[in-house]
Amino acid sequence: MSTTPVAINVKLNARLQPEHRLQLFEDPLEAMLEAAGIGEIMGGGTALTEEGEVEYGDLEIQLHDATALPTVIELLEQLGAPKGSLIQREGEPDVSFGITEGLGLYLNGTDLPDEVYEQCDSNYVFDQIVERIGGHGEVCSWWQGPSETALYLYGASFETLRERIAELVATYPLCQGARVIKIA
Repeated sequence: MSTTPVAINVKLNARLQPEHRLQLFEDPLEAMLEAAGIGEIMGGGTALTEEGEVEYGDLEIQLHDATALPTVIELLEQLGAPKGSLIQREGEPDVSFGITEGLGLYLNGTDLPDEVYEQCDSNYVFDQIVERIGGHGEVCSWWQGPSETALYLYGASFETLRERIAELVATYPLCQGARVIKIA
């Protein structure tokens, strides 16, 4: 029985800077694919919005044959691939997968009183979020745009993440007017 190589594109529904995509998905997946002997990563990319925010990430994978596709999905889900991620293959329908949910916390970077920016620290917000969501998720990436700074949290439940940071968002001055949105 001969095998035919199959090219797939993994569209990760994750707002990750390229270095975070590499660290969280590309490098570990490459090692897993190699260990299983089923394929290799040929490249990756990042799609950006007009404002320069990450919209999603791509991984181009060459599989030794199509029978490895379910294994690739299983490996990506072990790594925490967000819901709404897709396997794309020429001539085939997209295959949706993913297990984690995402929360984007967008801090207002321009409209708060000057003293808030002078007296508050986004690193404090980051540290407090890490502490509050411990065991339920993690801050996987961030983005600083022209008028907002976003922190991207991923975990088993958007609602749990939202609830665990709600008090901080409601009380810390730098979080005034912050947007909390479901991103996966």
